Amino acid sequence: MRKLLLSLLFVFATSVAFARTNTYQLSSHIIDISTGTPAKGVPVRLEKLDEKTQAWKQIDEKITDENGRIKEFLSNKKDNKGVYRLRFLVADYFKNQKTESFYPFIEVVFQIKDNDHYHVPITLSPYGYATYRGN
Repeated sequence: MRKLLLSLLFVFATSVAFARTNTYQLSSHIIDISTGTPAKGVPVRLEKLDEKTQAWKQIDEKITDENGRIKEFLSNKKDNKGVYRLRFLVADYFKNQKTESFYPFIEVVFQIKDNDHYHVPITLSPYGYATYRGN
């Protein structure tokens, strides 16, 4: 019985540790502060700056989920250091809300210098936005 209990405890401990492991280095989130709700259904493009040519290369594009989140940009399985740009394509989001907006898209440029997790959210309204490095 003791051996079974220890085995179950080991399985539980390793599964909890595995659940906490980030498999992606970058995430994002959009909150529409004009409504106080997450901005769901917004396409977000991830681009990386080629240091030699100074040209942007699209790496990925995802759509925000029901909570306005994208959790799975940049796999941790490789070195992701570099300069990146998130392009939030908000024009259709505001059009679907039947709301005039000043911004057809929003670009946020940032640099990844290490292997830490980066969370780059925006707070959004039809005539303004803010961003910061979250966690």
